[in-house]
Amino acid sequence: MSRAGTEFLDVRNEQWIPHHWTRGACLYGVMPANGLIYNPPHPCACYLETKLYGFNALAPARQKTEDRKQKSERLEKGPAYNQIVNRKSKIENQDEWPTYRHDAARSGSASTMVPVALKPAWCSNIAGKLTSPVIAGGKVFVASVDTHTIHALDAASGEKLWHYTAGGRIDSPPTIYQGRVLFGAADGWVYCLDASQGALAWRFRAAPMDQRLSSFEQLESVWPVHGNVLVQNGVLYCVAGRSMFLDGGLHFWRLDPTTGKVLSHNVLDDRDPASDGDLHNYVSWLNMPAGLPDILSSDGRLIYMRSQPFNLDGTRLPLEKMPAGKDADQGAPPATQRAEHAHLFSPTGFLDDTYWHRTYWMYGSTFVSGWCGYSLSGKAAPAGRVLVFDDSTVYGFGRKPEYYKWTTPIEHQLFAAKKDLGVSAEGDSGRSLINIEKSKSLNLTNKPITVEAWIRTQKPGGVILARCGSALGYTLYLQGGKPQFAVRADSTLASVGADVRVVGKWVHLAGVLSMGKELQIYVDGNLAASAKAPGLIATDPQEAMEIGADEGSTVGDYTGPFGFSGFIDEVKVYHQALSAAEIKKHAGATRPADQTGMVLYYSFDGGNALDESGNENHGRIEGAVPVEGRFGQAIKFTGSAGSVPGFAVRHQWTQDVLLIARAMVLANDTLFVAGPPDLVDEPQAFKQIDDPKIKRSLADQAAAFDGDKGALLLAVSAADGKTLARYDLDSSPVFDGMAAAAGRLYMSTVNGQLICFQPKE
Repeated sequence: MSRAGTEFLDVRNEQWIPHHWTRGACLYGVMPANGLIYNPPHPCACYLETKLYGFNALAPARQKTEDRKQKSERLEKGPAYNQIVNRKSKIENQDEWPTYRHDAARSGSASTMVPVALKPAWCSNIAGKLTSPVIAGGKVFVASVDTHTIHALDAASGEKLWHYTAGGRIDSPPTIYQGRVLFGAADGWVYCLDASQGALAWRFRAAPMDQRLSSFEQLESVWPVHGNVLVQNGVLYCVAGRSMFLDGGLHFWRLDPTTGKVLSHNVLDDRDPASDGDLHNYVSWLNMPAGLPDILSSDGRLIYMRSQPFNLDGTRLPLEKMPAGKDADQGAPPATQRAEHAHLFSPTGFLDDTYWHRTYWMYGSTFVSGWCGYSLSGKAAPAGRVLVFDDSTVYGFGRKPEYYKWTTPIEHQLFAAKKDLGVSAEGDSGRSLINIEKSKSLNLTNKPITVEAWIRTQKPGGVILARCGSALGYTLYLQGGKPQFAVRADSTLASVGADVRVVGKWVHLAGVLSMGKELQIYVDGNLAASAKAPGLIATDPQEAMEIGADEGSTVGDYTGPFGFSGFIDEVKVYHQALSAAEIKKHAGATRPADQTGMVLYYSFDGGNALDESGNENHGRIEGAVPVEGRFGQAIKFTGSAGSVPGFAVRHQWTQDVLLIARAMVLANDTLFVAGPPDLVDEPQAFKQIDDPKIKRSLADQAAAFDGDKGALLLAVSAADGKTLARYDLDSSPVFDGMAAAAGRLYMSTVNGQLICFQPKE
């Protein structure tokens, strides 16, 4: 069966055997056939640092064996083994860019001065899918991923100097260290070449044996190694394998980069080394310890693989279980960040270039997985699609704060933020609302609805009540001072609005969705307008009900939280369509005489949100206070619509840009940002998704994302975010495909070119 993961039930021995590290998509699951388990691709945000991706065929585990003969022959020496002159190429040399993202911390930042005024210096056609470049010793190095080839070019002229073909894909650029080109490959080997001529010095088999499988139409080792290896303090660090749960686990190696000799070896498998317990013992809701490999990073004290820290000797720090959430359904743990473990990482790996909406890079320590958890960490720590950082500040291109939630449309911005980490994504941030948890009595599946409230608003816009989900739900709100009632069913939004302004006075409002699929809006007991609805709401929305704001996935034609500013009194929700006569009567009375169909009623007379309908749907008031109301007491809301609840990141500046950043470099005090043009207003497109013009613009955006519409390169001031220069490009950079060295900018593009930009004379 497949629930949280792929699970086996031993009915004879009454045992449950979980495998949360592999699963298929929700509503499909997995397919057992041919003696294998087939796990199809999925868009699942559960166990992001552990779960397999792509289409996988899994076989029964074999016994752990290793060919002793192969073990003794791990290190192979090449013709350049004793011939490399140890020329210094240290990461401390800020005029070079000798490894992935410049340094061991993967900062993407260098102190070299690259002028804002640039011109092309040279362009070299290499072809194929390229990695980002690295620059050292007067050369630029780049890998052609699918042809398994490292290319070396003259950094000044672009002249091709040499190339070397390994035995498998090279997914990221090499590290240049003391005249050596060091990298891993998907054939399970780590290579060392002479940087001057490309001759092999040594290669080391990091895989436990020479065993292959089919991976994306090529043969690869069962235990591949990422292209970029970490070199720090004279030690090479790398990891071989695909998962801690597959084929005996991951192999964490420490090697001498000069000789290739082993310094230490640790196996990372599905057991906790401290207790010998299963890693599933550390499951918390939809989170568990990191179990997938990645390009390693280091802050000088610890080594990191995704969020997992290691000691410098390669041993894993003690595992810790995330704290439990509030309940089993929406049980996401708080996104608490630990400053002592803050580093740059992505839960899906540095090389994930998909721009999947449920993940992002972050500068912090903890990513919370799960369908209602994946947005939390971006509220507690600087996060974005791509990030760079210096000693005090993180710069990035990421979603705007209001989109750190369950959402379909997402808008992005450039930003600069302090490295300070928020303690939790659940803190108060000026919110003013009443939250009502889901319950059986509030389940509105295929039911008519009536919502009533007395209001006195101080501003022309804001949500009175919302029960939401971006695909379904309902909301009573004000827009331009006029009442609106909207229903979203089958992902289709329909709304009805009264053509009367109600600002500054007490009015009675009612919104109705009838069994006949008709929307109605009443003002002071009188029918103001009606319209056809797309249907009843077929399933109960996942999110809670809110009064005074719509914080979750917004229902109506507005941007959340769209806070209400003013007074709300006598809130009633019915799962039936009240008649015009009943609504007229309620508009003139204090208390409803008949509670038939009523599922929620707040009089607020006790200064609280106690449900007087008898269904115990009590509300939690935050940032709102009791005041004198229309009848007895009401609740006053502050309308803090610009706030984003729980957002703890301190932005120094933000800037909208007309591109989708695919690469970013910080060169001293200038940010260079490049990517395809941003052609779509996503919130507007979401509202008019069936409009032929919107469909054409979405097709154009997809083509731009694939590199068919050219790209933009921006030079941006790191101090205030102002654009200093703009250049049109024929092709977009590959993801994270820029580097800066010796006053020049280097870029790998999706059309297989390596480009160098130099200062204008």
